[in-house]
Amino acid sequence: MLTMVTEETKSMKQINEECIINHLPGDLIERVFLRLPVSTLLTCVGVCKHWHNIIRDPQFVALHLQCAPSYALVFFPPGLVSGKHYPSDAVLIDEAWSPSTYTVPVIGPGDFLFGSCNGLLGLYTKTSMIKIANLATGECLHLGKPVKNLKGDHFCFYSFGFHPVTKEYKITHFLGDCINGRPHNKDKFNIIQVYTLGDEKWKDIQTPEALSLISVRNSGVVNVDGKMYWLTEDMSASWQHAVMSFDIREESFAMIQLPAAREDHDYYGSRKFLIRDIDGKICIVTAQTSRYDARTLVGELQIWALDNMVEQRWSQKYNIKYPPDYILGPRFVHRDRILTQRGHNNVCSYELLGENFEIDSSKMVKLLDFSPCRHNLQSHNCVKSLVRLDVYKNAKIVCRPKQREGWELNKWEAWERGLSENEKLRSVIHQVELNGIACAQQNGIWFNDILQHILDDAIRREIGMKIDQIFPNFPDQQTRPLRHLNCVAQKLDQDNLIARINNSETIIKAMIQTTNSIFDMIDSAVDDQIGASSTNAGISSQNHSEGDDAKT
Repeated sequence: MLTMVTEETKSMKQINEECIINHLPGDLIERVFLRLPVSTLLTCVGVCKHWHNIIRDPQFVALHLQCAPSYALVFFPPGLVSGKHYPSDAVLIDEAWSPSTYTVPVIGPGDFLFGSCNGLLGLYTKTSMIKIANLATGECLHLGKPVKNLKGDHFCFYSFGFHPVTKEYKITHFLGDCINGRPHNKDKFNIIQVYTLGDEKWKDIQTPEALSLISVRNSGVVNVDGKMYWLTEDMSASWQHAVMSFDIREESFAMIQLPAAREDHDYYGSRKFLIRDIDGKICIVTAQTSRYDARTLVGELQIWALDNMVEQRWSQKYNIKYPPDYILGPRFVHRDRILTQRGHNNVCSYELLGENFEIDSSKMVKLLDFSPCRHNLQSHNCVKSLVRLDVYKNAKIVCRPKQREGWELNKWEAWERGLSENEKLRSVIHQVELNGIACAQQNGIWFNDILQHILDDAIRREIGMKIDQIFPNFPDQQTRPLRHLNCVAQKLDQDNLIARINNSETIIKAMIQTTNSIFDMIDSAVDDQIGASSTNAGISSQNHSEGDDAKT
């Protein structure tokens, strides 16, 4: 009876608390929810219908998106290094410049990233599908490519954008000149294929003229305020380049001329031109390249910003001496710092100090240390959002993923095996450490038992101090499943594992040496005591004999 009353009281208390919360003003609950991360809100959705309606409301989703903190997403494309396949990976860097530890589950091992927009990632695969995925919720949408089995297709020919007026998400594809799915002129394109999320099929848009596909691949593509921008060849201009824009709402093209004059002292290799997005402005980044490595930038790095699109007016935003080796894209400036790849194994940041400055390597901040060498790293701006994809799932173009894809493919077996071997090695080292501790405890008990029979106080104290030293002090390291760590955290764990092995070896060697030293001290002390006992026994016997002689 008492149990029934207690359960009824708890139930009534829970109902009363729920009523109190739900009777708070709706705008107050909404303001609280706006401050919560997506992971917490996804839990709150299932609490009650009232909360579900608030969090799933499109207006709330848009407001939460505006309040969400931004991250720099550094993407590592998949690649083959020294005959070994390395999967794609991503690291999120927060506003405090702290990198994430775990992998991004929606990114498969063979995926290539071609865009980030409002918390959604555009992912290219070598299958007949592309993927749109929500970074935070894990929701995915698989879409059929506009042309299946297209020879020479590449992830950099795709782009992903959002129009702020129509609220539509659009995927674009630069279709190179081809006949029956085979490239006819791999350097040019005449068609941009456009897909709006929710539509039934792709749409072909004819370009005003044949445009350079090589420039698209070399310079990149950016999306700003509902327009897509890229560089194309213009041999009549002083820079021999121009900016092309494509309005994803009006589906119209425009050409923007670059600055008419530039100082050009090409002491090094050919000049490289990139198009980038800095704080919502279209920027041209240009520098000379090394004669020995076309990817490495040398000389001065010029950054020009488009101030007025109608008047096509540009201004030089930065002039940087001794530029970094590689510029990431499409977003390489985050919170007034340049994000670059330095050398082959580091991602660093430099503070933008003014219009003209030299990069001081002493003020460089190393953000990521990875191995092995990876090229073509990307940097995107991203947020964690509640944007839903299930509203688009009924379109005919949406398809099911293949049964065998991602980590299930045979090419990743060696990678998985390597992770398993590292996990086994970690377990072995942990067991060795446990055995060392158990052995030290056993020896400690045995030594303390013998210590009671050592008569010399000084020797007993010295051996007691030695006994305290045999107990190994292994650092308490919590093991983490390597399969869920990103490549930077895996390298750090691997380095820590090597250091742990070396440290364990040193500790165990010291423990063995100390143990042997105690054995020697005990043996010496026992021998001394036995010797002293024999001497005392001899003296006692002699004294007894002399006493008997005296009596006689």
